[in-house]
Amino acid sequence: MLESYHVIHVLRWLKLSFFAIGLAVAGQGVAQDIPRIGFVNTERILRESNIAKAAQQKLEQEFSRRDKDMQEMAARLKQLSERLDREAAVTPDADRLRRQRELADLDKEFQRKQREFREDLNQRRNEELASVVERANRVIKQIAEQDKYDLILQESVFASARIDLTEKVLRTLNAAK
Repeated sequence: MLESYHVIHVLRWLKLSFFAIGLAVAGQGVAQDIPRIGFVNTERILRESNIAKAAQQKLEQEFSRRDKDMQEMAARLKQLSERLDREAAVTPDADRLRRQRELADLDKEFQRKQREFREDLNQRRNEELASVVERANRVIKQIAEQDKYDLILQESVFASARIDLTEKVLRTLNAAK
């Protein structure tokens, strides 16, 4: 009876050993097939990369004069409106109505120019942004090929620092001219 107990115990031990060996071997095969995944924070690239900063400076230089003109026109509108309000009681009706029409026309002109300014700025910002994203994507693809990544994500709810490639992308982008 004791011998049968030992035989059963040895058989159980052998079963568990083979099971453990099987898991280890299977685990090695699975580990080789695990895809290599990385993550890049695109917002950070657009905020911190030298090419994004250069694009922002380019836009500021390109639109600074128009922006200044818009601010001056807004100040002039405000000044004329305040003057009209202050002098409304002592201004003859005909003059007051003429000034109100002039102010309304100037306000329409301001609104039109402001809309055109925003549209032009948004269009140029989108063009510059597309250029930055295109260059960043080329660098990301280059890193993916060099380091043999299977997948690199640019949008995620959460990404571990272990797979975050943003710093590497920034360094590569900032080193390139």
